[in-house]
Amino acid sequence: MDYINEIIDMVIRKNPSEAEFHQAVKEVLESLRPVVEANEEKFRKEALLERLVEPDRQIKFKVPWVDDSGKVQVNTGYRVQFNNAIGPYKGGLRLHPSVNIGIIKFLGFEQIFKNSLTGLPIGGGKGGSDFDPKNKSDREVLAFCTSFMTELYKYIGADTDVPAGDIGTGAREIGYMYGQYKKIRGTYEGVLTGKGLTYGGSLVRKEATGYGLVYLTEEMLKAHGHSIEGKKVAISGSGNVAIYAAEKIQELGATVITVSDSNGWVYDAEGIDLAALKEIKEVKRARLTEYIKYRPQAEYKEGKGVWSVKCDIALPCATQNELLIEDAKALVENGCIAVAEGANMPTSLDATLFLQEKGVLFAPGKAANAGGVATSALEMSQNSERLSWSFEEVDDRLKKIMKNIFVSMSAAAEQYGAKDNYVLGANIAGFLKVSDAMLAQGIW
Repeated sequence: MDYINEIIDMVIRKNPSEAEFHQAVKEVLESLRPVVEANEEKFRKEALLERLVEPDRQIKFKVPWVDDSGKVQVNTGYRVQFNNAIGPYKGGLRLHPSVNIGIIKFLGFEQIFKNSLTGLPIGGGKGGSDFDPKNKSDREVLAFCTSFMTELYKYIGADTDVPAGDIGTGAREIGYMYGQYKKIRGTYEGVLTGKGLTYGGSLVRKEATGYGLVYLTEEMLKAHGHSIEGKKVAISGSGNVAIYAAEKIQELGATVITVSDSNGWVYDAEGIDLAALKEIKEVKRARLTEYIKYRPQAEYKEGKGVWSVKCDIALPCATQNELLIEDAKALVENGCIAVAEGANMPTSLDATLFLQEKGVLFAPGKAANAGGVATSALEMSQNSERLSWSFEEVDDRLKKIMKNIFVSMSAAAEQYGAKDNYVLGANIAGFLKVSDAMLAQGIW
């Protein structure tokens, strides 16, 4: 058995029932074959892959809090610090009922390579809880966040591990967590990113993942003689990534025709009304069923179906494994020319391979959605310098980072004989920097 298959088998054996983590490891390692096979003797001797797939530490803790009825609730908190070869651990905190250790590990593993691709000195980590902030009062969210940070604070710091927001963790949650951290530690430091602008946050952070997704998609299209202008774009999700991807897409002259949430999806042939979407999701925190009150000509449908409509570009921005093989076939049949992942691992392995085989341009999440963590790192820089940069300055830096990511993954793919295979290119480009740092620092 070759080295990569040995490691994949080891990961499955040592981490049973963690399907998402298995999927992430397999996807990355399979694409690293050209590099690993050229250096197999050295990598085996140094146990490089064994160290790469094993987190530095996995932290699991209880989070007790009191709800509005006076009843004590108990959730589970997690923080996986995966790899800090190139900088402090960096990755979001996901608050969602689906959260478990396997999902946090898959996200943390992906974060290693995503963070490396940004070119910034940040390592890979991830955390969160199975707490669901939906339909909770502000007081209940405060109670949870206070309890969560009362344990998490022991393991994080501005030069150690810098968490950020993610699904379910927005400005409100980050604010509550940061307040508790300050209260316990008595220090004002950049230990969390995604903070409010009045207390150390960065302009563009809210927009960054969506904007960055579009900047990279634009570069990928331009490299193949296409333009975003005039295209019809299907987007899944309706959170920060989806909303601000839609905003930037519209600025560039394309039409966004779908968005979705966990209950259903909207099809608006004339183009999604961004102001209505922002009011529904950012102000009212309501479901997409509200959308047809603003746009009676639009269609709302229960369940899934975003990828069934005819589009030129597909941007999955919701959650993992939301675009499956049947969806990929529908996209190809309807003439889709490009898919770029705004979420983490939203496309299944077989769907990814099918899209690539059919010539659809495909940008993996670790490259395409790296704008969020890149801007988080820019927030860390501003905090360290006690400065606040303008919107234009941060946005310009973000655009340059996303362009550089495309150039890096494109060059790596071509160098290793797989031109335009951006999955392979992104994984190799991210891996090379991390592996060089690991080998230089001895055994840890």
